[in-house]
Amino acid sequence: MAVTYTNRKGRKYYLYKGVTKTGKPRYYFSRDGSGDLVEEIPEGYEISESVNGIVSLAKKRPKKILPVEVEMIETAIKQHQNSNDYRVNVRVAEIEIYERVGPNLTELIAELNLGLSDAEIKKRVEQLSRIYSQFTPILRFILRDEKERIFSVKRMCYLGSIDDWIDIEYAGSLGELSGKIIPLLGTEGYFDLY
Repeated sequence: MAVTYTNRKGRKYYLYKGVTKTGKPRYYFSRDGSGDLVEEIPEGYEISESVNGIVSLAKKRPKKILPVEVEMIETAIKQHQNSNDYRVNVRVAEIEIYERVGPNLTELIAELNLGLSDAEIKKRVEQLSRIYSQFTPILRFILRDEKERIFSVKRMCYLGSIDDWIDIEYAGSLGELSGKIIPLLGTEGYFDLY
């Protein structure tokens, strides 16, 4: 049985094995289900899905971020007034917050005043938003001291000709930092963080 994976957008992907120019195996996912499909995930690898639904095969790496820390950030995001505009991604020693790029489809329909208040239409708009929305990273909580669980924070800066990460002058517990910073997402106060 071929290895398949359905991403958060509902699209089914198949795992393939190719060969690099140097003869090493190369794994990749494709939506085309024909050809040389892989029957099982290779040892030491795991399926990974990006915030934007891109599926890949990645080497397993031990995560330094604890599940309770991820849950803390996800809870803070759920409490945000525009929680659907944000996604959480965990790296080895970082928790990243992503923000929706482009219009919120529900708000767009309300602005167009099409009179589409039916619950079924709203459900369909939410489905389309989940499928077609793209997200970009805007905030990082970086584990600096694994024993004491001290984090620092970086935010994306949009000044100048090159967008880049800047350090925010915070270092502390994740609960303290997330409580101060996450409510500022999507406000002018976010841009005052430096």
